[in-house]
Amino acid sequence: MAGTVALVAPIVREVDIDGGVAGNYDELPVWSAPFGLMILERVPVRRGQVVVDVGAGTGFLTVELAQRAAAGRVVAVDPWAEAMDVLRRKVEYLGLNNVELVVGDADRLELPDESVDVVVSNLGINNFDNAAAVLRECHRVLRPGGRLLISTNLVGHMQEFYDAFADVLARLGRDRQALDEHINHRATIDGTRAMLETAGFVTEVETGSFRMRFADGTALLNHYFIRLGFLDDWRAVAGAEVLTAVEAELNRRGEVTLTIPAACFEGIRARS
Repeated sequence: MAGTVALVAPIVREVDIDGGVAGNYDELPVWSAPFGLMILERVPVRRGQVVVDVGAGTGFLTVELAQRAAAGRVVAVDPWAEAMDVLRRKVEYLGLNNVELVVGDADRLELPDESVDVVVSNLGINNFDNAAAVLRECHRVLRPGGRLLISTNLVGHMQEFYDAFADVLARLGRDRQALDEHINHRATIDGTRAMLETAGFVTEVETGSFRMRFADGTALLNHYFIRLGFLDDWRAVAGAEVLTAVEAELNRRGEVTLTIPAACFEGIRARS
């Protein structure tokens, strides 16, 4: 009939995979994409190059790079085996034949010296047990002139939440040292640049920010990604009772907007 559009039903493929955190990690694009886009904006995309994705997780950045790499090779590295199973499923579903998955730590890359064109790590540096060793390994495998791109959130993220937390501690007459220590463990521009330069990279940095909005404190604390990535640490700062008081304070204030400062560091391995 004129004026109608025929819709084609999508192909649905069964996924034989454990339904745990990795299998239900739908919040990954919401949190990870703003940082990943900073990398994708800057990463060289040249035909045939070798790219290593350190801390690849469930593969948001790996999949994008593999599809943009024009027959290049993308090596995804992560010790989280369940997440790599999810990435393997994505790679198979998309028919990507230029991706290699390595379950293991990035401080021991099984790659030859000077064999890689680009190394990327989207939010990985916060989770490395030995960031200095990982950066030295990245420097080793990169060709002279090769590039390392690392994104990270920075000290000052979610400041609106931590301001409310501090107000509650003050009202209850509680010490805020543990809160300050928790806040200050985040990456800084100067500290991250120093690590990169110590590993031998010539470094530039680009900064930005994005926002996460919630109806109130209850919505924030019940969000899956917040529970997964932050809630246990927040409880550890002052206990569940104080966190409940923080929730009530946020509910009193109404809509909660969290500002997330972001940075993308570009390190270049100097040519001989």
